Amino acid sequence: MSQPHEEPHGFATRAIHAGQAADPATGATIVPIYATSTYTQAAPGDHKGYEYSRSGNPTRTALETCLAELEGGERGLAFASGLAATTAVFQGLLKPGDEVLAAADLYGGTFRLLDKVFKPWGLSTKYTEDPSHEGFAKLITPATKLVWIETPTNPLLQILDIKAIADLAHHHGALFAVDNTFASPYLQQPIRLGADIVVHSTTKYLGGHSDVIGGAVIGPKALLEPVKFYQNAAGGVPGPFDCFLTLRGIKTLALRMDRHSANAAELADWLAVHPQVAKIYYPGLADHPGHAIAARQMKSFGGMISLQLHGGADAARKFLTRTKLFSLAESLGGVESLVNHPATMTHASIPKEVRVARGVDDGLIRLSVGIEDVADLRADLREALG
Repeated sequence: MSQPHEEPHGFATRAIHAGQAADPATGATIVPIYATSTYTQAAPGDHKGYEYSRSGNPTRTALETCLAELEGGERGLAFASGLAATTAVFQGLLKPGDEVLAAADLYGGTFRLLDKVFKPWGLSTKYTEDPSHEGFAKLITPATKLVWIETPTNPLLQILDIKAIADLAHHHGALFAVDNTFASPYLQQPIRLGADIVVHSTTKYLGGHSDVIGGAVIGPKALLEPVKFYQNAAGGVPGPFDCFLTLRGIKTLALRMDRHSANAAELADWLAVHPQVAKIYYPGLADHPGHAIAARQMKSFGGMISLQLHGGADAARKFLTRTKLFSLAESLGGVESLVNHPATMTHASIPKEVRVARGVDDGLIRLSVGIEDVADLRADLREALG
């Protein structure tokens, strides 16, 4: 008699347990920090799966296994930063002469990497200002080997249709990668919607506490073989303590993302009608151009809000110096609320004329809404808005 199909555990359960069985040597419930560079072998080549911690470390293995489970991929690979993970995808899967097609609204560090590192290497990149399926269809060519997107995008919170763009990329024989940092795997799993590869800055929501830098690549085992080779050959791997901190953060990801999203939704509703706010970008608002797509492919709408104030750059500068709970800082996704000025911070590496044309001008403000009491956050914003 066949056994009944066992349903997989829920997300929060997997976040706590996937890849994190009790330590076989001691019974430690929490994955230990294996602070070792090397491993004793019984004879040359006779070891217990590990030989050198650049190539593999049990704490890192636990993190990589957990990340793959949460994203619905076969393999997870951890890196020393989000940009190290992105570099590994470009370096491992592409070659000089290949073309990348990307949405124009993307993280400034990714733009810098493509423009200053991989363009001289021989990789060409085209950017579509139209983030719709049709916008990508107009620019994709036989030379396009990789389609790269973020959704929601950084910093304009555009929503891209993952399934539609996946189908387009595959029709043209291209790989499709999604930077899922803003959503986290709790809110969105691009592989289940057709993506080949998912990339994260685990620094952000996955770590969740602004105390660790890291990155990840998740996808099919066979496809990621060259990326894994690059991971070992180039050596941009996280240390065991970084992996431990990221795993600890992941255990509360579901709880945190629910609170991030709820706080951001409440603040977005309030900011949308505030007299000092000229424009607000938040996919949870019904009039956001990507609201319907976000509702279909995301569990909720996340913790990021961008806005423009009446008064432009001058008003933005005043606001940025007046918040108290929202710390003016790089990064996002921590338990504490942050306010960011993309033009001079996260997107400063994009030439001014390019970023302004894309909507990232000196008046744009980006909020990473934390998990504090929302009434306190609203009071902080109210005071800063004047």
